[in-house]
This record gives sequence, structure tokens and C-alpha cells, in this order.
Amino acid sequence: MHRFAVFLFFSCTLCASAQSASQAAPASDLQAITLAQQSIAALTGSASINDVTLNANVISILGSDNETGTGTFRAKGVSESRVELSLSNGTRSDVRIATDGIPAGAWSASGGTVTAYAQHNCWTDAPWFFPALSSLSQTGNQNFVFKYIGQEQHLTTLTQHIQVFQLFPQDTTGAFQTLSTMDFYLDSVSYLPIAIAFYVHPDDDMNTNVSIEIELSNYQLENGSQVPFRIQRTLNGGLTLDASVTTVAFNIGLSDTLFLLQ
Repeated sequence: MHRFAVFLFFSCTLCASAQSASQAAPASDLQAITLAQQSIAALTGSASINDVTLNANVISILGSDNETGTGTFRAKGVSESRVELSLSNGTRSDVRIATDGIPAGAWSASGGTVTAYAQHNCWTDAPWFFPALSSLSQTGNQNFVFKYIGQEQHLTTLTQHIQVFQLFPQDTTGAFQTLSTMDFYLDSVSYLPIAIAFYVHPDDDMNTNVSIEIELSNYQLENGSQVPFRIQRTLNGGLTLDASVTTVAFNIGLSDTLFLLQ
């Protein structure tokens, strides 16, 4: 199906499944924008990052099944990513990309059938593992709204909690806002993100929330930028992926075609 047709179908589904409410578009909080800018400055210094490649040793956990291996995490901008895991029992590839502003994604295991993500699971940040390319960097983009939630304790650290979501002219229900919301927990001293949280949903039910949290630690300076060398991903509070970064490369000119699974 053509992407535009998919978008129209998805938009109509949202309108049919949510209460219609016409209201003024929400505006960003100055405090949240300032904190996001401070975080990006702490992450990147004076460097300009267009793309990143992280190599890591990984542990993948699915219930009682633990697999070890290596992973390559690539990202380009805020909308493209590719994660490749080579594990003891096989491989897995996950990609995210946007075409004309419409996001999509797919995955495959051990070179098998390519399976598309449900589109309602594609509106959050593609580079979930690299905060310098996250929606924190979009303070100049009027389609992103920044909200200050407050100061709170998170993962034993005092943090500044901000929330970022996207606006879409076609959305009169607020459904896209919910699907695109990202929660960032910034260390109150360094402004480095220690955690990023968002929701995913069953393929056939965009209204059921499943919590994902990315825990970021062991930041190290690489070519003037702060990189989290420990990346842990939890699902409903349970650890599913533990990555220890071994090498980092910036701005090597990743091609858009890399972010397609065929």
C-alpha cells in the first residue's frame, strides 16, 4: 500500500477511535526548551553530529532465555536507525525510517521474513539508544512540543523530567501526541539523560500501553561528545537488552538505504 494511503487510513482510524475535540494546539514551556538545549549542549559540546555508529557487547534477555553476542547500533538524524544483533542463537535486525515525514519500521530474524512494524509504534524517536540525536535536539522544530514535568528522583538520581511530543495538523484528537510522547530524565547537575521512557503497543491495539525505558550510564567523552557506554532497555520494568559500547564513530556518511530491510 502506498505510504500516503497508509497515512490516510491510519489518520481516519485515529479519528474514529478517539473522541473528537477541537482545541488550540499546545505550546512548549520555556523551562523545558531550556533544559533540552542544556542537555544537547552537554551531550555534544560544540560538535555537530549527523550520524553515529556504536558497536557493543550485548546480552539479550527474553524471559529465562539469555543470549550473548555483539550489536551494531546506527542512527542518522532523529528518524532513522538500524540495530543489528548477532547472538548465540541467531541474528536480528530492526530498522526505522521516515519518508515524507511518515515513519515506518521493520524487523527480521536470522535473515528470515521481513515484518513491518505497526505504524502506531513508529512515532517515537528512532535513535532511542543515542540521546544526542533524539527529539531533545528538536527545540527549533515547531512540530515538537516540550513540557516541563518537574524535578524528581529517578533511578536513584535527582533529575529534571521533561516530556516531548509531536504535533500533526491532521490530528484533532490528540492521538498522535500520545503515540509520539517521549519522557526524558536529565541529571540535575550534568543535564545528561539518565533515562528515556516511552510506550509501545500491540500491533492490533494502539490504545494499550506497554512501557519501555532506556537507561543510560557510564558516559564517556568521545571526540568532544558525551556517549553513554552502557545502554539498558527494559520492558514493563524487566531488562531485555544490556549493551556495553566498545567503539564509537561519528559522521561517516551513513546512506539512507542502510535503513531499509529488503
